Amino acid sequence: MKRNAKIAVTLTCAAVLTAGAVIGGHASGLLDFLNKGKTDEVTISAEEYERLKQFEKMATVKDYIETYYYQDVDEDKMLEYAMQGMLSSLEDPYTFYYNEEEWADMWEDDNGVYAGVGLQLLGNYETNTVTVTQVFKGTPAEGAGVRKGDQLIRVDDIDVDATTMEAAVKRMRGESDSLVELEVIRKGENIVFTMYRAEIHVNRVEYTMLEDDVGYIVLYQFAGESHAEVKAAMDDLTAQGARSIVLDLRDNPGGWVSHAVEVADLFLDKELLVYAEYRDGSRDENWTRAGKTDIPLVILINQNSASSSEILAGGMQNLGRATLVGTTSYGKGIIQYVLPVDDSNKDGFQFTVAQYYLNDGTAVHKIGITPDVVVEMPEDLVGTYFELGDMDDPQLKRAWEIAREAQ
Repeated sequence: MKRNAKIAVTLTCAAVLTAGAVIGGHASGLLDFLNKGKTDEVTISAEEYERLKQFEKMATVKDYIETYYYQDVDEDKMLEYAMQGMLSSLEDPYTFYYNEEEWADMWEDDNGVYAGVGLQLLGNYETNTVTVTQVFKGTPAEGAGVRKGDQLIRVDDIDVDATTMEAAVKRMRGESDSLVELEVIRKGENIVFTMYRAEIHVNRVEYTMLEDDVGYIVLYQFAGESHAEVKAAMDDLTAQGARSIVLDLRDNPGGWVSHAVEVADLFLDKELLVYAEYRDGSRDENWTRAGKTDIPLVILINQNSASSSEILAGGMQNLGRATLVGTTSYGKGIIQYVLPVDDSNKDGFQFTVAQYYLNDGTAVHKIGITPDVVVEMPEDLVGTYFELGDMDDPQLKRAWEIAREAQ
């Protein structure tokens, strides 16, 4: 999951860091474990030696297993689980290790082309549920009848909740034309779907012109080239005569922070949008650039708008550049780095490094963004899969009215 495609996470573009410890003969067990196959000795500092001593217990356990375990062991798997355990000890759902397959899948997701069924999911760690937040067009999931708002509870023999979502996503991938079975709950009813996997081309942006020259753009996720797609949509709509814009971020789980800043660039001059604050108190400020447009903007959000969606929506609201409509957002106001483990770029990990704040210091994490105009979705319409621009969608209708009035 790429987990940032299925869980509400904010990912920042980070410099590639190389992990490489210089290890001498004094820690031969650890040498074998972490750097097997290399027997050259080098001189290390006392400080580095003491740091490596912290891993002595792990190396001792590994030596016993290698020597006395009743079957042959897989050293690579042991190392993978050791890294998983270290990261999971932080008890942070946004911090985890990617093995080689998961690392490749993550970047495949970001590129928007993969073999699967065509769903975007959101895991909620408070309710331990997994909800379908988007069904991509022209995909097996759409053809089978899976709908936005369905609660996914099973993929083949995997019982799905927030803790098993990664395994479920992995199972939904596979060879094109192979079968997979999904079970969902929709309005209290269990529904089972069987479908063939296929090559998925993710559509991250859709747009259309609404009545009275209101342009409507839906941004599903901040990934791939989404920021460029939003700009292209803006250019086309304004060329058609749009005099105001509704930007729909409902159910958008987030993605790359830089994409949120670049979308904000379309509407702002040079402004501080948000800043990240690290453990040592230092800050990383995210500024837009000069060159704004003055077209009136309305942004739609809901309880599943998270991460970079909240960065964009909250920042624009705070600067008085957009009117927010809908319901209070998810409240995911922390930022992760995503890094390869080493120069091979075969596996990687992500971990939380900072909390972000709006330009006036307002926190978002576990609070969310409250819209200017609250419009609850009627209970009988929750989970309804509206067609693009359908005015039976009461939240969109209210956003359109506000955008029209602002022209």
